[in-house]
Amino acid sequence: MKQNLFSSAQALNKSFAERIVNLLEQGIEAHGRASLIVSGGRTPQALFAQLSEAELDWENVVISLADERWVDTDDDASNEKMVRAHLLKNKAEKATFIGLKNAAAEASEGVASCINRLSQIPTPFDVVILGMGEDGHTASLFPCSEQIQQGLDMNNPDAYLAVKPTTAPNWRMSLSLSALLNSRQVFLHLQGDKKKAVLDQALAGTDPFEMPIRAVLDNTDVELMWAP
Repeated sequence: MKQNLFSSAQALNKSFAERIVNLLEQGIEAHGRASLIVSGGRTPQALFAQLSEAELDWENVVISLADERWVDTDDDASNEKMVRAHLLKNKAEKATFIGLKNAAAEASEGVASCINRLSQIPTPFDVVILGMGEDGHTASLFPCSEQIQQGLDMNNPDAYLAVKPTTAPNWRMSLSLSALLNSRQVFLHLQGDKKKAVLDQALAGTDPFEMPIRAVLDNTDVELMWAP
């Protein structure tokens, strides 16, 4: 994997936002629309704020999530709430957002609706931004979940699956491995020495069920964006 190591989060965010804009511009020029798949958590918030100010034909950009907790969209645990607060503002408020949380009471009952919504997102995705947990999970493909084999099965025809991690709260909706790999450019966005050590551990091993990020790293070109 190509590793871009920055001296600060500020330097990373500036460079990363420029790369994302360039790739989305290429997608719009080539196909009329472009797609951006993002992850939740604290790490991308400053990046999103910078990206929201970028000059781009945002009306032709579709943004969606790699995964979502099955909570109301006004819940503090909601990735959609975070994305709306930090990315879908300023110039980027003109983008189209396709959320994953829907009216289904249970995540398992909401899978079909998410699959139907996928038709609204240009594929292959132009840009996918993944994070990684300290257990090596990415999106909501958790090594501790009963659904991990389904999530990593490249023959799984469904782009989304409901996941219940045993080491984290809430049912989740997640893109499957095969759906994540249907992308023109995949980034892994990490911050801190601890996450870098986890990545080094993942790169040193081979079992994707132990650390699901390995399944992404082993099956597509991934570009690391890291800062201390």
